[in-house]
Amino acid sequence: MRRSERAGPPGHGDRGYVTAEAAVVIPTLVALAGVLVWGLMAAGAQIRCIDAARAGARAAARSEAPGEVLRIARAAAPEGARVSVRRSGGMVRVRVTATRLRFPISLAADAAALDEDAVAGGGGP
Repeated sequence: MRRSERAGPPGHGDRGYVTAEAAVVIPTLVALAGVLVWGLMAAGAQIRCIDAARAGARAAARSEAPGEVLRIARAAAPEGARVSVRRSGGMVRVRVTATRLRFPISLAADAAALDEDAVAGGGGP
């Protein structure tokens, strides 16, 4: 018996393979797309943390009131982020930390700026 006689009509033996392949590939592609979207959202939140820390450090270096520094930093930070401000010597350091339910990771950014009062006391213009 020849092979073509056992297999039946052309393409008859392949019936169902496309469905099985699609059943495996489509959920995998959906999961991959979800991971990529999650990564973009995490990267965006990290960028917002960096911007918030920089904005807070600039405001603190200008000797803004502590409440105003926190308001400026929180306005630029992701929702629910924690902001801390420290002064040591002539430097101002701002740290923004975001821990959100969507991200099982903690995002954080630090920024430092030279306090303008320290510079002005040094004989600047």
